[in-house]
Amino acid sequence: MDTKILHTLEYRKILNTLLSYAQTTMGKKKAEQLEPISELEEVNRLLQQTDEAFTFDRLKGSPSFGGIVDITASIKRAEIGGTLNPHELLGISNTTFTARRLKRLIATLHEDEPIESLFYISDQLSEQKTLEDAIKICIDDNAEVADSASVTLAQIRRELRGGEARIREKLDSMIRSSTVSKMLQDQLITIRGDRFVIPVKAEYRSYFGGIVHDQSGSGATLFIEPESIVAMNNKLRETRIREEREIEIILQKLTALVSEQGEWLLYDVDLLGSLDFIFAKARLARELKATLPRMNDRGFLKLKKGRHPLIPIENVVPIDIELGNDYTSIIVTGPNTGGKTVTLKTIGLLSLMAMSGLFVPAEDGSQLCVFDAIYADIGDEQSIEQNLSTFSSHMTNIIRILKNMTPKSLVLLDELGAGTDPAEGSALAISMLEHMHRTGCRMVATTHYSELKAYAYERKGVINASMEFDINTLSPTYRLLVGVPGRSNAFAIAERLGLPGYILDYARGEVKEEDQRIEHMIASLEENRLTAEQEREKAESLRQDMEKLRSRHQTELEKLEQQRDRRIEKAEDDARNIVDKARAEAEKIIADLRLLAMEEGASVKEHKLIAARKQLDEAEPEKRRKTVKKTATAPKTRAIGPGDEVLVYSLNQKGHVVEMSGSKDAMVQLGIMKMKVSLDDLELQQSAPSAKPKQKPVTGMKRTRDDNVKSELDLRGTNLEEALMETDRFIDEAFLANLGQVYIIHGKGTGILRSGIQDYLRKHKHIKSYRLGNYGEGGNGVTVAELE
Repeated sequence: MDTKILHTLEYRKILNTLLSYAQTTMGKKKAEQLEPISELEEVNRLLQQTDEAFTFDRLKGSPSFGGIVDITASIKRAEIGGTLNPHELLGISNTTFTARRLKRLIATLHEDEPIESLFYISDQLSEQKTLEDAIKICIDDNAEVADSASVTLAQIRRELRGGEARIREKLDSMIRSSTVSKMLQDQLITIRGDRFVIPVKAEYRSYFGGIVHDQSGSGATLFIEPESIVAMNNKLRETRIREEREIEIILQKLTALVSEQGEWLLYDVDLLGSLDFIFAKARLARELKATLPRMNDRGFLKLKKGRHPLIPIENVVPIDIELGNDYTSIIVTGPNTGGKTVTLKTIGLLSLMAMSGLFVPAEDGSQLCVFDAIYADIGDEQSIEQNLSTFSSHMTNIIRILKNMTPKSLVLLDELGAGTDPAEGSALAISMLEHMHRTGCRMVATTHYSELKAYAYERKGVINASMEFDINTLSPTYRLLVGVPGRSNAFAIAERLGLPGYILDYARGEVKEEDQRIEHMIASLEENRLTAEQEREKAESLRQDMEKLRSRHQTELEKLEQQRDRRIEKAEDDARNIVDKARAEAEKIIADLRLLAMEEGASVKEHKLIAARKQLDEAEPEKRRKTVKKTATAPKTRAIGPGDEVLVYSLNQKGHVVEMSGSKDAMVQLGIMKMKVSLDDLELQQSAPSAKPKQKPVTGMKRTRDDNVKSELDLRGTNLEEALMETDRFIDEAFLANLGQVYIIHGKGTGILRSGIQDYLRKHKHIKSYRLGNYGEGGNGVTVAELE
C-alpha cells in the first residue's frame, strides 16, 4: 500500500494508538510494522484472531504479559559462546514462566469457548520448565547468584562472611580503644576498594601504621587499613576471587542450557510477540467500541453508523453508506465544513483498518471489501480542519491514480476539479469521473459543481449524495444523505442573515432557468425525504410497540404453560405417592412371606418376588403429554362389578375390580397395587368372565441367586430424588438375589449425589456397611456397599 495514502488517511495515528496497547517490545514492533493486506483469506484469518482475543478479553479480561522481555539478543549471544549475566538469565526465566502461564490460560478457555487460532499459536509454545527451574535455583529475584547455585559457592560465601566478621571484630576492638579513638575522625568501619578501613585524622598519619587507601575531599581524613588486618584483608580478597570464578562457572553452565534450547526460545519469543499484538488489537477494539466487519472481495462496501476513529465518540456523527451493488460511484455535494472530507477519510480509514485485521468503529452487520489498492486525493497537507490543496497538486495526484488504479481499487477524490475556471474544472471532473467509472473501480468524490449533480443523475451506476445542512440554524448536521444531491443554500442563508429582498430577487433573476429547475427539483426531493423519514420513524415506533405487545403476550403464554405444567406435575406426584404407599404395603407383605417361609421351611422362588416388584414399579405412572378425557357420551352397558376390567381416568391405568366399597367406590387391583377409586373415575373396559381360574397358594419363600441382577448401579446424570428411588429398587433386587456387595456409581461432581446416597445407605436395614471406592474401583466417584 502506498505510504502517502497511509499518511493522507491518518493510518499511522491508528497504529500509534495500537502501539500503546501492546505490553511487550515484540508486540510493539509487530504493531508498528502492521500494513493493510489485499488477500481476503489472510484478512479473514487476522480478523478471526482479533475476534477470539476480543472474546477472551470479554470473558476472562485482558491477559498480562508482565515479565516477558525480548531475550533474542541474549539467546544469540549464548549460541555464539558468550556468557550471560544474571539479569539476562532472570529475564529468560521470567519469559518462559509467563509463556507457560499464558498457554494454560488460553487452553482453559478453549475447552469452554472455542478459540482455535489463539489455541493453535499458544499450543506451539515450548515447555521450558527444566531450564526455568535451573535458573531459579541459581538466580534470585534481585538478579543475584544465590548461595544455592552450587555447594562450592555456598562454602566460599560462608568463608567470606566468617572472614568479614573477624575483621570487623578486630577493627571494633581498635576503635573502642581510648588511645586509637582520639585519632579517628569517626568511630566507624568502612570499605575502600574491597578493603576494610577506618577514618583517621590526617595529623595522626605518622603515629598510625598501615596502608592509606583514600582521603576525603578536604584532606582532613585518611582512610587507612591498619597493619594488623592487612593479612586478613588479603585472605578475604583471595576468597572473593574464588567466589567470582565459581560464579563464572555457574553462569557458563546456565548459558549452555540456554544455548541448547536457543532455537525453541527464539520461536517462543516470536509467538509471544504475536499473541501480545493480537490482544493489543482486541484492546483497541474495546476502546473504540468497534465491531467485527464482514469482508468480501467483490467490491461491496456497507457501513452502518460508521465513525471516524480519531474523532471523540461524543462528537462524531456516524454515517451510513453502501457502495458496490446498485451503484459503484457516489458524488457528494454540500457546503464547506459540512463533513465531506471526514466522510471520505472515514470510508478510506475504516477500509484500511479492516484490511489490517482490525475491528472497525461501526455497528454489527457492516461489510467492507479487500481492495488491491486505495487511492485518495485529499490535497497536500489537507486535514479535517483546513483546505490547503491546489489545482496542480490535485492534478498530479489524479494522474498518478489514473495510471495505477484497477477495477478492484477504491478511489477517494476531494473537491474534484477545484482550483481552476469552473467551466473547465467541471468538464475535467466529468471526463475523469467517466473514465474511472468505466474502469469499474469503486469511487467516492466530493464537489461543488452543479454539472456533476446532473452527471450523477443521468449516469447509470452513479448516485448523488449530500451533506445535510440545517437552514434554521445555518449550520451543517454532518449527516450523509445518499440519493439526494446537495443544494447551495446561498439565497436561503443570505435571506436569514438579513440581505434585502430586492437584492435577492435580482440575484435570482440572474440564475439560469435550468439551474432554477434543478434547485426546485432538489428542494422537492429534500421535502420528500424529510416526509419519508418522518413516516419511517412512525413505522419504527409502531413496530417497536407491536414488538413489545408480542413480547408481553409471549410472556403471558409462557406463564400459562408453566402453570399447566405445574398442575400436571402435581397430579403425577400425587399418583406417585399413591404408588409409593402401595409399594410400602407390598414390601411389608413380602417381608411377612419371607418370615413365614423361614418358619415353615417352605420355598418361594425369588424370581417370582422380583417379577412382582417389577410389576409394582411398572404401575407407577409416567410423565404424560396428554390427559385422557372422560367423554360425556361414553356408553355404559351395565353397572361396574367385581372382576370387571376398568380404566382409571386420573391415572390413565387399567386394572380389575376386586370388590365394591359401598355404592360410590370400588377397590381396584392395579398390577399388585390395590386402591379405592370413585366409580365416576372408572370406565368399564371388559366384563368379568363367568369362571375364574384358581390360584395356587403360596407356601413358602427361599432366597436364591438371580444371575440377571447386576452388581453395580450407574446414577450419573440423575438428580438426588431419582437417584434415591433407583438405589432403593437396586438394593432390594440385590438383596433378593443374595448379592454380598454392590457398587453404586454417582460420580465426583459437587458431592451432593454422593452425600445423599450415603445418608440413605446409613439408614437402610439391608446395608451392613459402606465405603468409598479404592484405587481401581473408581475412587470418590463410587460407593461400595455390603449387604446383610
